[in-house]
Amino acid sequence: MAHAMSVESGFKLGLFAPNASSGLAITTVPERWSGSWEENLRLARLADRSGIDFLLPVGRWIGWEGTAFHDSVLETVTWAAGLLAATEHISVFATVHSALLPPVVAAKQLATLDRIGGGRAGLNIVAGWYRAEYEAFGLDLPGSPDQRYAHAQEWWDVVSRLWSSEEPFDHDGTFFPGLRGLHTSPRPVAGRLPVINAAVSPAGRSFATRNADFLLTATFDPRRGAALVDSVEEAAARAGGRRVGVLSNAYVVCRPTHREAEEYLRHYADENADWAGVDTVMSGQGINAQSFSQEQIAMFRPRFAAGHGGFPLVGTPDEIADSIVQFAEAGVSGLALSFVDYLGELEYFSAEVLPRLEKAGVRRTVRR
Repeated sequence: MAHAMSVESGFKLGLFAPNASSGLAITTVPERWSGSWEENLRLARLADRSGIDFLLPVGRWIGWEGTAFHDSVLETVTWAAGLLAATEHISVFATVHSALLPPVVAAKQLATLDRIGGGRAGLNIVAGWYRAEYEAFGLDLPGSPDQRYAHAQEWWDVVSRLWSSEEPFDHDGTFFPGLRGLHTSPRPVAGRLPVINAAVSPAGRSFATRNADFLLTATFDPRRGAALVDSVEEAAARAGGRRVGVLSNAYVVCRPTHREAEEYLRHYADENADWAGVDTVMSGQGINAQSFSQEQIAMFRPRFAAGHGGFPLVGTPDEIADSIVQFAEAGVSGLALSFVDYLGELEYFSAEVLPRLEKAGVRRTVRR
């Protein structure tokens, strides 16, 4: 039987970044998501009842200078432990920076998570890119994605072997030399957790096709998503016949009328956007005048304000369901969704959009 978060188990919908204040909307509106533990717990239980497939947190150790965006972020392993203990069906991922958490510690923590959730834990591997976070740990950010993903590969090799080796072993690698007598118990329920890797660079996508179950990346629209799915499937086949799905991120503004949805988008992502925060975040991710044209930057800025560069699912339940169906038909494995106010908006989305997706054959019927 396929794991609930396997490529074979059908199109998936998850919630992205609920552990962080503001979620993914870089806005100043007062109803923006608080990211508090109390609201995360209520949200996880609502998502669990509604049939949402997974929760995916962002990993942040320090905030962004000059903006309230992500000024409070719950640590992801302990967050996942609490939510797995409080839910019954939903998969909960921990986002782990491979440069910041030793592999021996990570293997034990993640296996414990999976035991708490009865096999519902997942791992989102982040190789790291934000220089200020490295500096907060007294580390130097490697100069290229190739170097960062070489480190992540060795980290994952150690974690994987800890979960699979029956006998103690030694490891003497480039990044983790002199590890002796490695062995761990308990192990994940199924021996291994489903793995997501969020990547844009060629090095990151190569890492995902070798190791992950899902590549999380912006697809911009279903047509581009289909081309990306084809390229990932081809690369995964070359990497030993693996199957790797593509997840994309999208922000949701779902209202009874298209006009209402557009008006609210304009309200929070234009009139009340945190434009200084948008520019800070975009620059921190390398989207600046040195690497992109002014026209490209102007195109990116509204999407970053609305949902960190995700695809806009803005409109009526019918319109949003139609867009999601297009992603599914393009071969995309699922969408990681964000809202301005996750709790306030998920109930309407679940009541109106999910039944339409069930009718279209994209989603199974869930009644809990």
